[in-house]
Formats: sequence, C-alpha cells, structure tokens
Amino acid sequence: MTAAPDNRRVINLAFTGASGAQYGLRLLQCLVAADCRVHVMVSKAAQVVIATETDLKLPGNTGAMQDALASYAGARAGQVLVFGREDWFSPPASGSGEKAPLVICPCSTGTLSALATGASNNLIERAGDVALKERRQLILVPREAPYSEVHLENMLRLTRMGAVIMPASPGFYHQPKSVNDLVDFIVARLLDHLGLPQDLMPRWGEERLRAKQPD
Repeated sequence: MTAAPDNRRVINLAFTGASGAQYGLRLLQCLVAADCRVHVMVSKAAQVVIATETDLKLPGNTGAMQDALASYAGARAGQVLVFGREDWFSPPASGSGEKAPLVICPCSTGTLSALATGASNNLIERAGDVALKERRQLILVPREAPYSEVHLENMLRLTRMGAVIMPASPGFYHQPKSVNDLVDFIVARLLDHLGLPQDLMPRWGEERLRAKQPD
C-alpha cells in the first residue's frame, strides 16, 4: 500500500554558531505548532552555542539529534527531520528538491560571508545557495554587535540577491516582561514573513483598528 502524501508545509531551518539559539529553538516550536514539517540543519558551532545558552544538549549523532529536537518541540513522528552537515542527497541540497523557504536563525557572520560569496562547503551553505539561485525565500537572522564593514557589505549583497536580513533586534513597544517576550518579538516577525499565523503578539495597529470598530 502506498503511503499517503505528506501535504504539510515544509520549512527549512538552520542553526549556525551565532549567539541567540533561543530564537531558533522557539521558532522550531512555533513551526511545529503550526503543523509544518521542519527540515533542520545544525552546524558544529551551533551545537556549542545551544549547549552554552540553553539547557538543551544535542547529541552529535543525527538520528539522536532529531529525536532530541522533536521531543523539545513537541513534534509528531516525522514532523522534524534533521539532516547532517554533508548530506548532499537531502531535499535542501538541490534546486530540484522541495521548494521550501530557508530560515537561518541565528545566522553567524561566517555564514553571511559564505552565502554572499557563493561558498557551499556544508549543507547549510549549500541550502542557502540553492535558495538564492532558485529565488526562494531566504531569511537570515544575524546577532552581532557591532557590525564591521565586511558584515554590512555582505548583508547588502545578500539583500540585493533577494534575501531578507532580520537582525535579532527586538522592539520594546509591546512592553516585554521577560526575556521570552523579547524572543517572541523576533519569532513573531519571522512567522509573519513566512505567512504563518501567530498569536505571540498583536501586530502594529491591531488595537487601534479594534478601537475603531463599531459596537
């Protein structure tokens, strides 16, 4: 008997070695809650950052890492798939694979440089290269301060190629009460850009619109 096709929306999500692992992990939870199938890629440096910034310790084995992330996000079987750093036969590695957006969150400045110059030395870089050449949605979430001229030039180059640069710079007009509120600010923006519903925070102007509605 042929298995029924999985019609859930696919999102490619990569973690690299910048600070801000909480943003990517929270996004993973929200994508799972939105019933997306998530293809995950994790760099070696990202594993170190995740272990440093959170209580989550990811095993090096791809299968065990997949189980750990699926459990963390509350995913159903097969909803979170982890691909290794040199898995060139995975869907994100080719333009003939599934046409899915790619979010690199957080995005290291080294990854920015690799994408801006067309390097494809690992699966994350190749997935970014594919997104650019296929004109697919590519969202990069750098977290660095200050930015050097090289960083800014790479961001400008990638923006001109069609990528969206969304620095992890949360706003404060929603009067955050916790670090989690600041994380949710960025994740809400990411979900908006991906066209996914979110109730992490109201969009700008929503309260004003409700106030103008007749009773």
